[in-house]
Amino acid sequence: MPSAVLETEITALSDAYERALANNDVTALDGFFFDGPETVRYGVGENLYGTEEIAAFRRARKGGSPPRKMLRRVVTVLGDNAAVVSLEFQREGSSKIGRQMQTWFLSPQGWKIIAAHVSLMAEQPETSRSAL
Repeated sequence: MPSAVLETEITALSDAYERALANNDVTALDGFFFDGPETVRYGVGENLYGTEEIAAFRRARKGGSPPRKMLRRVVTVLGDNAAVVSLEFQREGSSKIGRQMQTWFLSPQGWKIIAAHVSLMAEQPETSRSAL
């Protein structure tokens, strides 16, 4: 399949993920992740290993993810069965920039996230801070 077609498909999945996140649709969010112990999600304040931990986090999170606006997204297609979505966002009422990366792969159940990372940027770049 041409990479432009895969990029469009992964972009649509990323859009669907963002809608589910905004609506706190935990069932849909669970469905985006590969169901296995090797699935990892590093969040702003938690490290989650396996789909059971990821699902438990979503259900324990009061009110879901804070509302956010997407600032920039890059979809990098890696062959016919893998892609990375790199996304910058800003939460409503915050000046901080957030980052989200998701590694998607084509599983027997369709496209699934196998690894994800969410973080908020520091107030200043490391090059502007004194060494630790």
